[in-house]
Amino acid sequence: MQSKGKYYITTAIAYTSGKPHIGNNYEIVLADSIARYKRKDGYDVFFQTGTDEHGQKIELKAAEAGVTPKEFVDEVAGTIRGLCDLLHISYDKFIRTTDPDHEKQVQKIFRRLYNQGDIYKGAYEGLYCTPCESFWTESQLKDGKCPDCGREVKPAKEEAYFFKMSKYADRLIDHINKHPEFIQPVSRKNEMMNNFLLPGLQDLCVSRTSFKWGIPVDFDENHVVYVWLDALTNYITGIGYDADGESSEQYKKLWPADLHLIGKDIIRFHTIYWPIFLMALGEELPHQVFGHPWLLQNNDKMSKSKGNIIYADDLAELFGVDAVRYFVLHEMPFENDGSITWDLMTERFNSDLANTLGNLVNRTISMSRKYFDGVVSDRGAAEAPDDDLKAVATGVYDKVEAKMDSLRVADALTEILNLFKRCNKYIDETQPWVLAKDESRKDRLATVLYNLVESICIGASLLEPFMPETAARIVKQLNCDMRGFESTKTFGIYPSGTCVTDAPEILFARLDPKEIEAKVEEIAQKQLAASGAAKEAEDDKSVIDIEPKEEITYDDFAKMQFQIGEIISCEAVPKSKKLLCSQVKIGSQVKQIVSGIKAYYTPEEMVGKKVMVLVNLKPAKLAGVMSEGMLLCAEDADGALALMTAEKPMPSGAVIA
Repeated sequence: MQSKGKYYITTAIAYTSGKPHIGNNYEIVLADSIARYKRKDGYDVFFQTGTDEHGQKIELKAAEAGVTPKEFVDEVAGTIRGLCDLLHISYDKFIRTTDPDHEKQVQKIFRRLYNQGDIYKGAYEGLYCTPCESFWTESQLKDGKCPDCGREVKPAKEEAYFFKMSKYADRLIDHINKHPEFIQPVSRKNEMMNNFLLPGLQDLCVSRTSFKWGIPVDFDENHVVYVWLDALTNYITGIGYDADGESSEQYKKLWPADLHLIGKDIIRFHTIYWPIFLMALGEELPHQVFGHPWLLQNNDKMSKSKGNIIYADDLAELFGVDAVRYFVLHEMPFENDGSITWDLMTERFNSDLANTLGNLVNRTISMSRKYFDGVVSDRGAAEAPDDDLKAVATGVYDKVEAKMDSLRVADALTEILNLFKRCNKYIDETQPWVLAKDESRKDRLATVLYNLVESICIGASLLEPFMPETAARIVKQLNCDMRGFESTKTFGIYPSGTCVTDAPEILFARLDPKEIEAKVEEIAQKQLAASGAAKEAEDDKSVIDIEPKEEITYDDFAKMQFQIGEIISCEAVPKSKKLLCSQVKIGSQVKQIVSGIKAYYTPEEMVGKKVMVLVNLKPAKLAGVMSEGMLLCAEDADGALALMTAEKPMPSGAVIA
């Protein structure tokens, strides 16, 4: 097949502050499905991903871990790359911003921009968000916090180099207006224009002196390059760009990028800062930047402190890699945030994969074995339902192509699933088991099974970019070749007389939701034990301000009886995901106390703790279990709980006054 031309696709490079969760991994799976699709569609694809490894946050995390920053990022980068490989990501290059050739080019780019007057030296005084590596003015804050991540900002003042953003702003506005496809979805474009470009751009801080973990400015040793100028340039340094004009043939072939696939939270950096850097370097702008939505956990952002993290390797262990790929691709809307839960994953697995797809393949092969010893033959005995099935099967590619051209990957996957649903309906319409009872209908039965095998082969060939392992397993069982896209538009390519596999393989065995729930609980406990219920450094808050309650008198306080209690036994409350029931010894008495802390402590961890107890709380039933007091806990801004204990050893029953 003649090449349709080059196609250069990138993801945002993953920040090496820790192990990414499935919401982070969604982007790499999305990019991989696009890259695989384009390859199969006849494009010469180059797919680059990697890791972003510099910055103050990394320096702080490495210090906390007692290792050097390079040792820290080496380990995390290995974890990130391992997850990419686990998810069958077909990247052509995995770049790290600690790669020597990248660091060398960043220094050359910085020097060139300085020499041509785009970068100047000054001083910065503003509000700094460490997790985002961003400076803000007071007017840019949202409710007094970072507008990107919602965390605290701190005053910072330091000598720095700045990039003259306003010099190129009008040119960028003109480019966006003339290329409506440049920023997608359209809502992201409107946000960038109305909130940042049209009000006027401030000059951008592009160096730091308050930390050392970064690429040094080679003509000013006190400065390191600002992380965004460092990170964004990976898209050109990774394919051979040279700031001195000696760029590689690969660079000349691949640039400009056809698609930068990024999360919506970093759209500003990729559609304002990055294009302006390229303009200053005299390079073409990428054809398109797509800011995809977030994958949330039950409609909430994932965070270790919230105890709602889901990791790709845990999902893959329970459901299989292709099931994970299917879920994150199928459940993400084009523009709005998607949601993942363990329950929804199990439901989709059983309905879409085990029933619609897996059962279809298994039934078709089993009937071919039962009625014709596995030989699939088209005997030309056509009847009414056949034409519609053939029309659906041969029409899927055009629908998928239209969806993929607009990056509506979830919709493309739905079109393929619709073909498998039509096959199941065709079985109901033709009732092969009834045909098998009538010897005179043998040719019709054979034709029905041929039509099913042919349709499944078409569907598997279209499914390959999204679920490559599953597609390969299907065509292997059908004893046929994976088809190119154009071949899926023709019905009847499957060689009549071919014999399917002797032993049909179950692609997706139905899952027991209760068993999955038990395994999920095991995973949660392992995560809790590994982290010690500690929050990520990026989520840490040194102080929390809460809404004050009405003042009380000492007499009000004196009504409450607080004592030290020793937990002598503890167990989970049946049919509850949140509650633990503890037997607490207080002096010579034992009280039963139910607490909603199951997400933060195992029953085993509770036993032996000496805790603070509100003893004279009126008894009440929780989930059908009587509770005779309350354990005191501290709660942070994200809802994470920690039991309150005495600073020094105290006997059970000691009064808290």
